[in-house]
Amino acid sequence: MKIAFVYDWVDKFGGAERVLLALHEIWPGAPLWTSVYDPGKSVWADVFEVKPSFLRYLPLIKNKHELLPFIIPIAFESFNFDNFDVVLSVTSADAKAIITKPDTLHICYCLTPTRYLWSGYESYLKEPGLGFTSFLAGIALKYSASSLRKWDFIASRRPDKYLSISKTVQKRIDKYYQKDSKVIYPGIDLSLFKPANKNTVKKDFFLLVSRFVSYKKIDYAIKSFNDLGWKLVIIGNGSDEKRLRKLSKRNISFICENLTDKKLCWYYQNCMALILPGEEDFGLTVIEAQACGKPVIAYGKGGVLEIVKQGITGELYSYQNQLSLTQTLLLFKQKKYSVESCRNNSLRFSKIVFQKKMRKTIEEHWRYWKKTR
Repeated sequence: MKIAFVYDWVDKFGGAERVLLALHEIWPGAPLWTSVYDPGKSVWADVFEVKPSFLRYLPLIKNKHELLPFIIPIAFESFNFDNFDVVLSVTSADAKAIITKPDTLHICYCLTPTRYLWSGYESYLKEPGLGFTSFLAGIALKYSASSLRKWDFIASRRPDKYLSISKTVQKRIDKYYQKDSKVIYPGIDLSLFKPANKNTVKKDFFLLVSRFVSYKKIDYAIKSFNDLGWKLVIIGNGSDEKRLRKLSKRNISFICENLTDKKLCWYYQNCMALILPGEEDFGLTVIEAQACGKPVIAYGKGGVLEIVKQGITGELYSYQNQLSLTQTLLLFKQKKYSVESCRNNSLRFSKIVFQKKMRKTIEEHWRYWKKTR
């Protein structure tokens, strides 16, 4: 079985990129096709044979590809997969738009239906998160959304099978694309993310790990900690960094360089709790924190509902605003959440379990596909 991977764009590192690395361990020879590739921002992709589209000849596109929603799909449609048995697209946008011949099986591992067109449309209209071009991007989206949705729905017909990263995403695929999907939860390396030595001196900071983009809603978390005066460490990077730094007082610190997993693990192990202010499709950072024995304080909507056990491994608050988070923080008592409960909760999200399920599912689909050709 000759397999290829397709991903929306290779220019950052986050949860989706961890999924791709886990897939690479299953099929190390599979090349990675993508619309835009920025090697300087994507050291993680060095293990792949990356095959970028014709957009690589347009250097100005590298950092502003989000502004070209009508061009990116053409990039994916230009790829040729005739020499592959299976193509696995990993996508929250346009990678599902690839065109394959009848003999090639296209399986889509959907991170979410295109966010800015569907579940996140209203949020993107208010805050596109594209810096000085946000105003123009918002206007453009408002007047082109109908056409883009029609195209996205057409592109959603192209995969032969759908897999989803959570029940939350499974429901969105059904709602927006009218397609069935099987849930396969992503996983983490539990041998790396684990609780600290019991003799470790406890620290007094809370932790937030995220890309700095508007839909992650980091701003109201910052305001909450500003008012409380409590220490918050924010790890990540992204287009919203400058604005978020301006919002922050001295009790809030930023770590924007790419940390090793070992160093990131230290922050999980030593924080009081992980803060999750956005609505996540799933939430690998949540699992990482739980694996390190730490509770999670999260907005109670989306994929986090499938991970955190309310009152046992964390707290879920009802409203996505500063007041709701602040009230939850004031009631938070770290001793309530045992290291053992948090750690045990993470064990069902092992990378090894994910890889076994993914391999079995892909191979089963391929065997059935061959019989029916």
